[in-house]
Amino acid sequence: MATKKNPEAPTVRRESSLRTREMILKGAMQEFSERGFDGARIDKIALRAGVNKNLLYHHYVNKDGLFSALLEHMYEKIRARQRDLELREKDPVDAIRRLVVFTGKIWVQYPEFLRLLQSENLTGGRHVAGSPKVPSLYEPLLVTLKDVLERGSQSGQFRRDADPVDLYISISALTAHYINNHYTFEAIFGQALMSPQRIRQRLEHAADMVVAYLCAKP
Repeated sequence: MATKKNPEAPTVRRESSLRTREMILKGAMQEFSERGFDGARIDKIALRAGVNKNLLYHHYVNKDGLFSALLEHMYEKIRARQRDLELREKDPVDAIRRLVVFTGKIWVQYPEFLRLLQSENLTGGRHVAGSPKVPSLYEPLLVTLKDVLERGSQSGQFRRDADPVDLYISISALTAHYINNHYTFEAIFGQALMSPQRIRQRLEHAADMVVAYLCAKP
């Protein structure tokens, strides 16, 4: 007698596989952000994730594959949040200020992502370079930035020679450096730099600097 197939079985398996991947990525985030790519151990990641090592290898093949997947996961999460800004519907100055403040808040919310990026740069950026997904995630952002800069230029608010790539790199530098180095800055200057009020002050300062550059005549 033939047994009846359960139509829900494939869905259950997919959901189980998805949960397993999420558990592995969570364990990988903890291990990689604490120890860097070179120092991280697959057996430690499996232990943190609560899975056996063979299951981890089944989903991600090796440490490089897992690190690449983790980077892609974080980039996707951040870009999904940035799409909520709807910059094209805003006044150019307001749009830029929103982007600066939002970018800074991302580093505050995900400091472990900054540590991942540090580790990736020590590898020469090979995982991001080998990912077809990460660069494509930023193409819409560059298109939006070009639109905002063009509208600002046409209205006479912005200079005409602003480059969107340079601009985004400057925004990242002005916001990420503060979060990434706050321990040494606090030790040097004797100030608590991570209170909500102090972070808000810093992000407004960064927004002022970016807007002042864009509004300055070349």
